[in-house]
Amino acid sequence: MATVTSYGAAKTVTGSCHLLKIGPIKILVDCGMFQGDGGGKKNYLPFEFDPSDIDFLIITHAHLDHIGRVPKLIKEGFEGKIIATRPTHDIAKIMLLDSAKILKEEYKTLRKKARRRGDEANVYEPLYTEDHVKEVFSKRWHILEYFQTYKLPKKIKVTLGNAGHIMGSAFAMIDYAEGKTSKRVVFSGDIGSPHRLIIDGLDTSEEGDTLFIESTYGDRVHKPLKESIAEFKQSVIETLQRDGNVLIPSFALERTQEVLWLLHEMYEDNELPQCRVFLDSPLAIKATKLYTKYPIHLSEEVEYKTSDEESPFSFPALETTPTRDQSLMINKVKQRAIIIAGSGMCNGGRIMHHLKHRLWNPNNTVVFVGFQVNGTLGRRIVDGDNFVKIYGEDIIVKAQVKTINGFSAHGDQNDLMEWMRSFKNMKKIYLIHGEAEKMELFANAIKTSLKHDVSIVEHGIKIEL
Repeated sequence: MATVTSYGAAKTVTGSCHLLKIGPIKILVDCGMFQGDGGGKKNYLPFEFDPSDIDFLIITHAHLDHIGRVPKLIKEGFEGKIIATRPTHDIAKIMLLDSAKILKEEYKTLRKKARRRGDEANVYEPLYTEDHVKEVFSKRWHILEYFQTYKLPKKIKVTLGNAGHIMGSAFAMIDYAEGKTSKRVVFSGDIGSPHRLIIDGLDTSEEGDTLFIESTYGDRVHKPLKESIAEFKQSVIETLQRDGNVLIPSFALERTQEVLWLLHEMYEDNELPQCRVFLDSPLAIKATKLYTKYPIHLSEEVEYKTSDEESPFSFPALETTPTRDQSLMINKVKQRAIIIAGSGMCNGGRIMHHLKHRLWNPNNTVVFVGFQVNGTLGRRIVDGDNFVKIYGEDIIVKAQVKTINGFSAHGDQNDLMEWMRSFKNMKKIYLIHGEAEKMELFANAIKTSLKHDVSIVEHGIKIEL
C-alpha cells in the first residue's frame, strides 16, 4: 500500500514537504522553508518524521519554499539519495549558501537585541550554516534529464517533466506496483504558464492515477502576458519621464531574469528612456550567470540571443552592484534609476534599504512582479498600508504601487485546468501549496469543469493512495 503525508504546503503556500511511502521505501518530495505570517518559527521545530528513515529526496525546483530545509534534513540524519535536474542542483547550491548567510546575520542581530534585554537564552542558533549546505552537495545526487527514468528498489520508477516554473523546475511522476496493478502518483511541484518569457513552457503527461497539485493561483486568471508587458513598460517609462525612480522587489530566480530580458528588449528597441539600471542583488547576479549556462532550457528567442554570444540579460545601461558599498552608492542617484533588488516579498535583503530611502517620494514607483505572501512587508504595501515599519522606523507610503501579476511563475486557474486535462485516467486530485480559501474555490472549479474527485490536503494526515 502507498500513502502520502504532507508536512508542509498544506493549506498554506510555503514549506513544501510531502512524504510518500511505497511499501518499505520512503520518498520525500521537497523539503522547503515556511515563510510569512510567523512561518520562520516553524522551520526550527523538529521534523514530524525521522530524517534518517528517508531513502530518497526528490527536489522539484530550487525555490527556498521547496529546498530551504534540506540542510536541516541532512543535519538531522538524512543519508539517502537526492534526485533533481542539473539546473536545480546548481541553483540550489547558490540559493542555500545565500540562505545560510542570511540565517547567520539574522542570528547575530537577534542575539544582540536579546543581550540588551537580558534574554539571550531564548535566541535560536541558525537553522543551518554554510558547512551544513556544503554537506548537502557532498551527498549522493542523481541528476535526471526531463523524461529520463530512474529506477528505485521495489520496481519504483521516478521520471521528471518540465514544470515550466523556473529553470530546471520539474513535476515528479512516480510509478509503482500494487499487486499486479501499475500505478502512478504525480507531484506537480510548482506549475508555470505554458507561455513563458524566457524558458520553455511546461510539459504534459497522459498517465497518472493520483495527482498532488499546487493551487497558488487556483482562484484566479492572470492578465494576458502581453498586457502585463505593456503595463510594466508603461510604469517604467512614466516614472522615468517624471524623473522618478522605479523600485522592483524581485526574486533572484526567474523573475529577475525576466525583468532584465524586458529591459534589454526595451533598450534594443529604443523604448527605454535615459536612465541607470541597477541589479542590486549578489544572489540574482549569480543566478543570472547560471541562466546563461543552460541555454537549452531557455525559450527559442532567448536561446538564440545566447548562442550569438550576447547575453540576453545585459545591456549598456545595466550596472551590477555585488558589494555592500556599491549598493550604498545607489543612494546618490536621486532620479531616473531602475533598482532591481531582493527580496521579492520585501521581507529582507537590499530592497528594504531602497524602500526606506524612496518609498516616501510620490515621484517614485514600486513595481511588484511576484506573489506577496500574507505577513510580508510586500503584502502590506500591496494591500495599501499608509505607513510601514522598516528597520524600526515608520515610513509613509507615497510612492505609486503597481502590481503586475501576469509575470507570475505560477500558472493561473486556466493553466492548471488545461494541464490537468492532459491526464486521461486521473482518479483522485489533492490540492497542496495554496491559501485555504483559494483552495476551496479551486476545488469547486475542478469539480465543476473536470468532474474529478478533489480533496484539500490537511497537514500531517495520512492519505492512502
